[in-house]
Amino acid sequence: MSATPSSQPLVAVLTGAGISTDSGIPDYRGPNGVWRKDPDAEKLVTYDYYMNDPEIRRRAWQVRRRAVTLTAEPNAAHRAIAGLEKAGVPVRVITQNVDGLHQLAGMPDRKVLELHGSARQFVCTQCGGRGPMEDAIARVEAGEDDPGCPICGGILKSTTVMFGEHLDPAVLGEAVAITKACQVFFAVGSSLQVHPAAGLAGLAAEHGARLVVVNAEPTPYDEVADEVVREPIGTALPRLLGELTAH
Repeated sequence: MSATPSSQPLVAVLTGAGISTDSGIPDYRGPNGVWRKDPDAEKLVTYDYYMNDPEIRRRAWQVRRRAVTLTAEPNAAHRAIAGLEKAGVPVRVITQNVDGLHQLAGMPDRKVLELHGSARQFVCTQCGGRGPMEDAIARVEAGEDDPGCPICGGILKSTTVMFGEHLDPAVLGEAVAITKACQVFFAVGSSLQVHPAAGLAGLAAEHGARLVVVNAEPTPYDEVADEVVREPIGTALPRLLGELTAH
């Protein structure tokens, strides 16, 4: 007989770019990552460059227009996490990704903490107005190279956290609380090099959670992990999560 939901451990899953590569979204720091192929691309997501240089903004809008992020579909790893939640296991996702694929796979929005924001919405840097990114992209495709806020005319950006911006303290605080409270912590597809997100893995271990690292490359937290898995995420994660509901 399977355990009742109330007796099951709280599972936290920290996800990085590696979980979405099977969905066709490239990572940033891997061997074929965006930053390695075009280091200058980093300027497009650096707040000061973006706000002060109209040409940077025009380039950024063209990148958004061509990006596969808004058309990508969840893969087996995303679906496995959502399946765990549907099975009644208490699970929370803490993601460094901005693609919204966890929610598309079926995870309730309230159970997904997006540390770095979302590429699926835009925000006005002046009045704070928000809207679907598809609306802004449609304006770019109609000929606007740097669409302004439809409310006040201010500069628009995606709701992702750019270099030079701070993470939302409320979201980070909730991520820390979940990390301290969980009994099992999966770090999936993350280099665990970008703080403060990377430090959550160590924090989980310090508070007694079982730490499982699933990543193709070595991470700084492999030595403190209870288990390190190098096999492809799309096959490893469904297996690992399936083991949690098999007992």
